[in-house]
Amino acid sequence: MFDIHCHICYGSDDGAENLETAVEMVALARECGTTGIAATPHCNVPGSYGNYWDETLKEKIALLRSTLSERKIPVEIYEGQEIFCTDKTARLLREGKLITLNGSRYPLIEFDFYEYAQDVYEKLRAITAEGCVPVVAHPERYAFVAEEEDAVFKLKNIGCLLQVNKGSLEGRFGRDAFFASRRLMELRLADAVASDAHSPYMRTPDMRHAHELICEEYSYDYAEFLLEENPRRILRDEDTNRY
Repeated sequence: MFDIHCHICYGSDDGAENLETAVEMVALARECGTTGIAATPHCNVPGSYGNYWDETLKEKIALLRSTLSERKIPVEIYEGQEIFCTDKTARLLREGKLITLNGSRYPLIEFDFYEYAQDVYEKLRAITAEGCVPVVAHPERYAFVAEEEDAVFKLKNIGCLLQVNKGSLEGRFGRDAFFASRRLMELRLADAVASDAHSPYMRTPDMRHAHELICEEYSYDYAEFLLEENPRRILRDEDTNRY
């Protein structure tokens, strides 16, 4: 499996506190069948995590990679960010202060959970105008997606990919997120499922249960599509498929 949303860039946000915690998270993910992880610290968050792409973040990821190699934990770590979307996001992507997943055309984009739908659409159109394909992080957790039946279709029509959190499928983010995530699955509008892991103890990178759940309630092929095939294509900057 490939995890395109995981907070293992230690000491950068509310994810892994230090290098050892990050290594523990990666080791757990490997035990559970994950072979590639995108390190996606929160960034561009007004009044909070800036985390603009610089040598500090590069060095943390380089040290994590070398430590994993020394300890013989065979997981590929990819560079990335979970970008909080503002009016400046498109420009910052163009300037290289914000980065996409593994240098691809795919930036991982998040919003305020209560942002107005029209503001979301406008900002996403600005990003697509830069030649990017936004991967909307956990759309099922946004109020406008739960409230507006056609919101997910509008996101797809703009050209976005939709990344569902494994925890939403398990009911860990409340009733609205649970039902919205299941609707995305049933309509086959989800493009990837990721861990959005923050810790080796809670909100972990263990995606086995998500894989099993999708196999049982949908199909094995659908589980492989969401957890293996499309995430791999995103990280390799390849065209994604529709299921």
